[in-house]
Amino acid sequence: MSETTHNGAVAVGVPPAPSADDGLSPAELAAKYGLSVSGARPGLVEYTRLLWGRRHFINEFAKARTAAQYTQARLGQLWQVMTPLLNAAVYYLIFGLLIGTSKGIDNFIAFLVTGVFIFTFTQSSVMSGVRAIAGNLGLIRALHFPRASMPIALTLMQLQQLLMSMFVLFTIVLMTGETPDMSWLLVIPALLTQWVFNTGLAMIVARLGSKMTDLAQLMPFMLRTWMYVSGVMYSIDKLTATAPHYVRVLLDINPAAVYIDLMRFALIDSVTGSQMPPHVWASAVGWALLVGVGGYIYFWKAEEQYGRG
Repeated sequence: MSETTHNGAVAVGVPPAPSADDGLSPAELAAKYGLSVSGARPGLVEYTRLLWGRRHFINEFAKARTAAQYTQARLGQLWQVMTPLLNAAVYYLIFGLLIGTSKGIDNFIAFLVTGVFIFTFTQSSVMSGVRAIAGNLGLIRALHFPRASMPIALTLMQLQQLLMSMFVLFTIVLMTGETPDMSWLLVIPALLTQWVFNTGLAMIVARLGSKMTDLAQLMPFMLRTWMYVSGVMYSIDKLTATAPHYVRVLLDINPAAVYIDLMRFALIDSVTGSQMPPHVWASAVGWALLVGVGGYIYFWKAEEQYGRG
């Protein structure tokens, strides 16, 4: 109790009455008044529902990034097609003519171009995923939305670019003597499973890249090594004819090689089922589910961390 004097009067201070909230912890107060942590990670099912609600944003963001990617170049979006074609030309010169990996491979040009286009799809998706969070911090900090929208949108952008490039791939395959048949329909499930795999992988590297800023510098070297063991420029079946069994198994289950083999099998008549790894479709679906679902859950677990610090 305290006393104060004003104009000769004495006032006696009365202590406030105890509050009903006294003694409650912050968590108990939040529960009492229905408060929640700002930016808290929702449950996986709710997160998926929120992500589906942003599907139009994901699609439009992918389209905008596709349109803006080559605005500074004179040839614009033609580079989407020219880049893998130029890479294929270089690989043909070095591996096909100088090193001679084309020996024993029928229609090596279609074989090589198909491998380059399909591996480029995965390569570009991974490189986009590495920068999905670190490269969009302004948008992430300004707006509240499921952060998985970013790597999904960027891999969707790569799929859209590949679909535009497929017309060139089909033209090259036709010019080298192949004829369309029912096996060409296998392109659809092959690309779908590869896109699911790429999306999961992009989410994994997106989470890693959000904290490891040097990962974007290391990734090109890692992807180049991956390309050299994926049979892009050579036939794994012929190269491993005399190799130890475990080497052939490791190369055959390599997911990049699996999706390349499926596309070659669909488009090139000389690539037969006997040249394919056993259970190749099971491998393709298995990799898509393992990396797609696993990468999604791995990314979701760090949802609260993106854009902070």
